[in-house]
Amino acid sequence: MSKIDLSRFEKRIIIRNIKRSDFEEIIALQNICFPGMNPWTRSQLESHLEQFPEGQICVEYDGQIIGSCSSLIVNFDEYDDKHTWDDITDEGYITNHNPEGYNLYGIEVMVHPDFRGMKIGKRLYEARKDLARRLNLKSIIIGGRIPFYHKHADKMSPRQYVEQVTLHKIYDPVLSFQLMNGFTLMRINPGYLPDDLASYKFATLMEWNNVDYKAQTKRHYKTAFPVRICVVQYMMKRIESFEEFAKQVEYYTDVASDAKSDFAVFPEIFTTQLMSFLNEKSPSKAVQRLTTFTEEYIQLFTDLAVKYNVNIIGGSHFVAEEGQVYNIAYLFRRDGTIEKQYKIHITPNERKWWGISRGDEVKVFDTDCGKIAIQICYDIEFPELARIATDKGAKIIFTPFCTEDRQGYLRVRYCAQARAVENQIYTVIAGTVGNLPQTENMDIQYAQSAIFAPSDFEFARDGIVGECNPNIEMVIIGDVDLEILRRQRQSGTVRQLKDRRPDVYGIDYKLK
Repeated sequence: MSKIDLSRFEKRIIIRNIKRSDFEEIIALQNICFPGMNPWTRSQLESHLEQFPEGQICVEYDGQIIGSCSSLIVNFDEYDDKHTWDDITDEGYITNHNPEGYNLYGIEVMVHPDFRGMKIGKRLYEARKDLARRLNLKSIIIGGRIPFYHKHADKMSPRQYVEQVTLHKIYDPVLSFQLMNGFTLMRINPGYLPDDLASYKFATLMEWNNVDYKAQTKRHYKTAFPVRICVVQYMMKRIESFEEFAKQVEYYTDVASDAKSDFAVFPEIFTTQLMSFLNEKSPSKAVQRLTTFTEEYIQLFTDLAVKYNVNIIGGSHFVAEEGQVYNIAYLFRRDGTIEKQYKIHITPNERKWWGISRGDEVKVFDTDCGKIAIQICYDIEFPELARIATDKGAKIIFTPFCTEDRQGYLRVRYCAQARAVENQIYTVIAGTVGNLPQTENMDIQYAQSAIFAPSDFEFARDGIVGECNPNIEMVIIGDVDLEILRRQRQSGTVRQLKDRRPDVYGIDYKLK
């Protein structure tokens, strides 16, 4: 008898993290598992992967997704006892995910009806427990449905129903399963899921405690998360060499470092100061020559960021790539690593005089002071970009700018202040002053650089953390507090992020 080919009988079960290519299957599965309830939107699933990819898990069986679960990390003590699903998930976007939190909060588990009885739900719960152990979290908390309650609602209260299920006198497919998997009842929350009519909108708050949790003294409840920012209002004046430019830049970096700043921020295209000694009359040719300094510029700022132990927003610089010239802002981290953001919206002036090409991607960068974004000058005037960056987790948006008159400057300022209010973030604008009379299209400058906050009681009175005097060479140094920002997003006088209406409007970010 020939050998049996065992591969003909194999059916592979894989537990893995969710990928973007899974989104359509996840949404379809949710429609099957929860008929009559609103499924995830693609933008919510995108946000899950942006915020906490490790917490988004699925079960794949023979190439088909048959189960999934979603989670985020919170400090549960910071939430109201009677919180709703929308409260704890930021309306399904989990932008309130807190990597420094103590509790893994499960917001959904689903298993395809055709595959129930195969311990798929148990596998997902075990994957969550493994994640909690790996991340050294205190516990897992879930708001569980009680989908069979509608069969007994005319005879007993939710509390009585839960007691009966706990005593195994009534079977509930969700609550009974959670009890069997080591979860204990904390309380019952009313109005938890508005579209969960089978549960009469009630949910059982359940907790599984991680017995392997080890308290770490470095982890504690934060009362503050200050970030110090030094904004350079840079004077454009004639120089004779790159070395002279480098001395000026190092001076300001030293100033920022002496003040123990976390960030030093330079203006947009302030490297055009180098044109003052190039003696090139044609603006387009001057830009091409300016791009030849790119490597020296990058090396200079990389060395300064490490030497002075400060993250530097290196203004922006014209860079030649594949036959095109881009306006690029660089982040030089103090650990020596580098990131870059292309300017997305190009002004008519940039197109006419310099032939600048546009970038396409809204980036958010991790730093040792949280997530930040850079939006160069004109880009801050388009509110969609700031909202995309905020949804990706940015807490500070830096805007290097270069404007030649008060009207142009005020467009940048007013929009930066609006973005701070709309998105409950900090915004920082850094501009050039002075003049370069020998340089075509860069002859005059106008700026009043500043640091802006949202407008509420815990922030600066006028929403202005600090601002320079107009049109003189100087710096401002200001502290922003990311912990206040986080608290205000949860419980401020107004909560622009939480109170958005994604059921009515949204932003479709094309680049996935």
